[in-house]
Amino acid sequence: MEYQDFINAVATRAKVPEDQAAILTRATLQTLADRISAGQAENLAYQLPDGLDDHLRKPPPHRRDEHATSFGLEEFVRRVGDRQDVDRALAGAGVGAVLSTLREAVTRDQFEDAVAQLPKEFRQVLEPVGPGGGQRPGS
Repeated sequence: MEYQDFINAVATRAKVPEDQAAILTRATLQTLADRISAGQAENLAYQLPDGLDDHLRKPPPHRRDEHATSFGLEEFVRRVGDRQDVDRALAGAGVGAVLSTLREAVTRDQFEDAVAQLPKEFRQVLEPVGPGGGQRPGS
C-alpha cells in the first residue's frame, strides 16, 4: 500500500479531510509505537511506505528500551488526542480508522502479533473483515 492510499483509506473511514487523516495517522502510529514493543513496531514499520514508517521507528525520548508502556484503549485514544495538531473530537474515530487501515497494509501475522500486545478491547475499534479480505497473507 502506498502512502496516499493509506491516508485516503483513513480519511474515508474516519470521514475527515486528507490533511486531518494524515495527522490522525501520525498520532495513532506514534502512540502505537509507545504501546507495543520496539521490535514489533519496527516489524510493522518495515512493511509501511515512506512517510508512515518513521512514525513507528522514532522512539520517544523517554523510551530507550524494548519494553512497551501498558495502557488501555481509552488512554490510547486520549494520548492520540493530546498529540500536536490532533482534533480531540476525532481521535476515537481516527484510531479505529488507522488501525483498520494498518491491518490492510501489513501481513496478517505482523498485525496479529502487534494486536496480541494490546488489550482485547482494541479489537472493538477495528472494522470487521469480510471473508478472505482486508489483509495480506502472513509471511
